[in-house]
Amino acid sequence: MKKLLLLFCILLNILFANENFTSDESSVFDQNSNSNGQIVESQDYADSKNLYLSYINYPKNVYKNQRYEIKVKALITRDNFNKIVTTFVNGLNMEPLNPEQEWITLENQNNSFENTFYFKSYDKNFKLPDIMVSLYNDEQLVEQRILPSPEITFLDIAKGDKIFSNVIASKLTIIDSKSKQYTNKEALTVIDIQGLNSNLEDFKISGFEEQGITLIEDEYPKQHMIYYVVIPIHTKSIVFNYFNTLTNRLEKITVNIKFDEELVSTQTDLNPNNSNFEFYKKIIVAIISLVFLILFIWKRNYIYIILFLITLIFFIIFMMPNKTIKLKPNSVIYILPTENSTIFQKTTEAINVEDMNRKNGFVKVMFRSGENKYIGWVKEQDVSKN
Repeated sequence: MKKLLLLFCILLNILFANENFTSDESSVFDQNSNSNGQIVESQDYADSKNLYLSYINYPKNVYKNQRYEIKVKALITRDNFNKIVTTFVNGLNMEPLNPEQEWITLENQNNSFENTFYFKSYDKNFKLPDIMVSLYNDEQLVEQRILPSPEITFLDIAKGDKIFSNVIASKLTIIDSKSKQYTNKEALTVIDIQGLNSNLEDFKISGFEEQGITLIEDEYPKQHMIYYVVIPIHTKSIVFNYFNTLTNRLEKITVNIKFDEELVSTQTDLNPNNSNFEFYKKIIVAIISLVFLILFIWKRNYIYIILFLITLIFFIIFMMPNKTIKLKPNSVIYILPTENSTIFQKTTEAINVEDMNRKNGFVKVMFRSGENKYIGWVKEQDVSKN
């Protein structure tokens, strides 16, 4: 009997011991309790969704080299962030033009933000990038979301148009244009252009070899550009097309060539040795000199030989070539001798030019490019002293 009672007690001890072990083991895997037995809520920001992204608008179609805008909205329902970082990923054959654009808070909506990004696409095989938005609290990432890119159709335009200027805009306006004689066979035309939702940086006029941008001001969607083009002297007008995105058709622009009197008065005497006035002046001086020589031979009066020598000296001076000077590297050549004049060219190395005139701290110079001679003004400080 005692043996049975002892066996029963041992069995009870084993049963109670297993119950205590089971209770201790389950507490080890209780993830919602801390050492004090209190429940702790999960703080996994990457899994908790407090950032919502959406497109406000985007174009259905875009054209080659066109600038276009994408508007994005972010709804943020958390407070523990102080920086929004935007990253573009998985884009192809396109360029984001303002990737660092800051987000702005919508009026009366403290948790809603908006951003406008501009892009250019270069090939039909392009893909708009996915927009990744990251929220940071100081340097700690608290949440990150990706807005997949929308489907946009790529269109190429004006393939067969020989006068297409490569510009796509909702509006293109010629503010002003000025032309002046540049060489004996060429004229320089400067065009002041204004564009709206445009890509003036791609502007080019077909049919003319020497042309380029002098100044471009980009405050998109508004653009302002000063453009120069060297044309044959007898050209009456410059004609080009641009694609109007509002009318979805090519619009023709005509720039009539009218020589600016102020520019002509200061610049048409390109080379004193070649101008008509200088030519006739030399002929007159030569004739007067010859007359004095004949009078001396006929009259044998020495006053005529003195007058002959004086006029001969003037003739020799008129026939002398222009003085050659050297410009420093990176010298700027202006159209007119003024600080606000249009910049025509910038030298990349020291070059020899002809010194033709001096005015208001500027030197009028003539220089060669290939077989042609060109004229311009440089600051006296850009002339090498050596």
